[in-house]
Amino acid sequence: MEMVTPFKDIIDAIKASGGDAFKHCYQCGLCDTVCPWNRVRNFSMRKLVREATFGLTEIESEDIWRCTTCGKCPQVCPRDVRQIESGVALRRIATEYDVFPHSVQPIRVVAANLRAEGNPFGEERAKRGKWAEGLDVKPYTEGMEFVYMPGCYLSYDPRAKRIARATVEILNKAGVDFGILGPEESCCGESIRKTGDEALFKALARQNIRALVDHGVKKVLVSSPHCYHSYTREYPEFMVHFEVVHISQLIHSLIAEGRLELKSEYAKTVTYHDPCYLGRHNGVYEEPRAALKSVPGLQLKEMSESRKNSFCCGGGGGRIWMETPKGERFSDLRLAQAIGTGAEVLATSCPYCITNFEDSRLNVEGGAAIEVKDLTEVIRDAL
Repeated sequence: MEMVTPFKDIIDAIKASGGDAFKHCYQCGLCDTVCPWNRVRNFSMRKLVREATFGLTEIESEDIWRCTTCGKCPQVCPRDVRQIESGVALRRIATEYDVFPHSVQPIRVVAANLRAEGNPFGEERAKRGKWAEGLDVKPYTEGMEFVYMPGCYLSYDPRAKRIARATVEILNKAGVDFGILGPEESCCGESIRKTGDEALFKALARQNIRALVDHGVKKVLVSSPHCYHSYTREYPEFMVHFEVVHISQLIHSLIAEGRLELKSEYAKTVTYHDPCYLGRHNGVYEEPRAALKSVPGLQLKEMSESRKNSFCCGGGGGRIWMETPKGERFSDLRLAQAIGTGAEVLATSCPYCITNFEDSRLNVEGGAAIEVKDLTEVIRDAL
């Protein structure tokens, strides 16, 4: 039997989120026309909003967990319904009632890991800086230009560690003065917030803010667009403001200022994927492309869906931790688009995207023939 949430709970949650969908939505359905889910199965954000309007949301349904918060529907919504905020509000109710469908069950483990060790993998907090062993990386001390916050994936995931190491090689080559917090860094909390666990997000945010303030940090350098979004858009809710720079922005600046010289030819055709949280949510489109175009011998070819129309990899909204059946994975479609350009390399600037595309290389015809690389790995190879 499905659990129908009390009408008042739904209204209170969505009003508190600022969504106020009841007042604005007139069911035009434009959100459904751009939703990536409708490329792999039937799904209706319009229906979810309508059900919530009348207090008929079934919180055991998997539908409230499908949204990847990619940001495509707010772009076309004529009434500012704020679908993402409303959807996250429904997830908060499910979290409060401790009701999760089968595919969402991994969130329980992730949440426990975040509480215990400050990362979703449950790896030891003490080993958070181990990725930097053998590199010229110092602990952050007050007065350094940047604290580099690589995030959870780059700290623990074997594939993503290569991105962190490439980043360090670039920073050292350009003479950037930076350090890391190591075990004092915690998950930024962006994705767990999108799954509805507001209390855990706030706990993680406070841990990071305390560490940054205690160390006298002024400028934060990040590799993950999700960290970028959290530090720039969400941490100011705690009345703190740090200057936050994504690595793609810094690389672009270093090349433009002549501090980073790309001397090696990279004679490959590359297509670039705009991560949702770097592009649509934060407007960073040109810096990664400008950096790639600076690489000798590199030919950049765009996919048909790029920049603000970029197709989601499927990892946002906490779905990087949820089960998605084969045949419903956005990253498979996106990888096929990249292969269709004739590119030899699919480059991006997000660890979630990298993770999903690497998985898709095993599932998509011709996937083995295309390399998946972070922007930093391409730039490092051109040094």
